[in-house]
Amino acid sequence: MEKSLISRILEMDPAARNRVNVILNYPGLHAMFFYRINHFLWNCHLKILARFLSQFARFLTGIEIHPGATIGKRFFIDHGMGVVIGETTIIGNDCTLYQGVTLGGVGTGEHKVKRHPTLQNNVMISSGARIIGDVTIGDNSIVGASSVVLKDVPPNCTVVGVPGRIVKENGIRVDKEL
Repeated sequence: MEKSLISRILEMDPAARNRVNVILNYPGLHAMFFYRINHFLWNCHLKILARFLSQFARFLTGIEIHPGATIGKRFFIDHGMGVVIGETTIIGNDCTLYQGVTLGGVGTGEHKVKRHPTLQNNVMISSGARIIGDVTIGDNSIVGASSVVLKDVPPNCTVVGVPGRIVKENGIRVDKEL
């Protein structure tokens, strides 16, 4: 198990009472355990096995992570049921996703292009949010619950709504279109 991820979960989630509780009862941790194995298999060109095992992990955890995705350190999925992370997604360090988040792609017919989002470091995506296409969410940004983001978000911003609008930038309240 990822010791640093367990420590991060204990820091961030007041319901996480101790390491044993986290190891036994956190599907986001289980999903990341499977993802690390599946990502290794994917990079070893054992793609069918990696995809099969990723679907098995989805069955067990309710979290779908494509083994081709690139995920940084201490990535925390809290209450992960319904989370979907696409193949060309890139996730930086110390990011957090809540239940029902989709990091989805735009169907192009050409599978060799980047078609899923990039989350830079320390990004939080709230419950039910949808980040669609090859967009970048900047460092230290927050996407509010049920928001839909189709365009890049600068660093240090809070985005809410459908379509997403910037409501806070560098700690100052604003109202900007993306």
